[in-house]
Amino acid sequence: MAKTLLRLMTELSSRKWISRTVGAFSKSRGSKAFIPYFVRTYNIPVQEAEKDWKEYRSLNDFFTRKLKPGMRPLDLSEHALISPVDAKITAAGPISAGTILNVKGQDYTLAELLNHSPHLEKYKHGYVFVLYLSPRDYHRIHAPVSGRKMESEHIKGKVYPVNDFGLTHMKSVLSRNERLITYIQHDYGEVAVVKVGAMNVSSIQYADIDTQAWAQGDDLAYFEFGSTVVLLMQSDTFEPLPDLKPGDSVKMGALLGRLKPKQP
Repeated sequence: MAKTLLRLMTELSSRKWISRTVGAFSKSRGSKAFIPYFVRTYNIPVQEAEKDWKEYRSLNDFFTRKLKPGMRPLDLSEHALISPVDAKITAAGPISAGTILNVKGQDYTLAELLNHSPHLEKYKHGYVFVLYLSPRDYHRIHAPVSGRKMESEHIKGKVYPVNDFGLTHMKSVLSRNERLITYIQHDYGEVAVVKVGAMNVSSIQYADIDTQAWAQGDDLAYFEFGSTVVLLMQSDTFEPLPDLKPGDSVKMGALLGRLKPKQP
């Protein structure tokens, strides 16, 4: 009964107008007064930020903060694929005939996640990481590989929470929420960086909407609160680190595995 009630309350609160209202307030100068509260509540490591927290103009300005140089060393070893974000790994594993298996007990089809894009054919037997960003985490998203933009797609949707409760008790959250998808071609194939909006995330923004290519680690996009990135690697082009598993935390720039040429 309690879970049913909580699901109902989540359904009612996960409306875009609520998210837009929260987003508008978070960009206002009045929201600056709440920065110390969020720092204390989520134990945010403000010493990593490029500016003192008092210099940020609003709560949104603080949440989309950049870091001091050198805070996230990049693993640029040969054929490396790096984490695009600071996050906890919610799910990781091979994609089975176009289905992402067991994300908090639920399966997701690539067709739904990628909005039936023709690109989905490339990933039907690929590999996936589901990476959850909490309010504590650094909220910028970086290029996991060097490459050029093949396509970008913005999919309108809901703003359900993507925390443990949302992914476990709400149906197909990753495929129902708003998404901004970037397909990047690299030397051995393609990756899809699926940025999933969440409750109180008023928008997902490109760092520079005109950028057509990135070097590994370049600033790609950012969330205006916490959310999730689904990182998809093309079939037969990726070998993950053997010891990474759901529940592990990773930092942006850390090695997730290695790219390899697709076998003929």
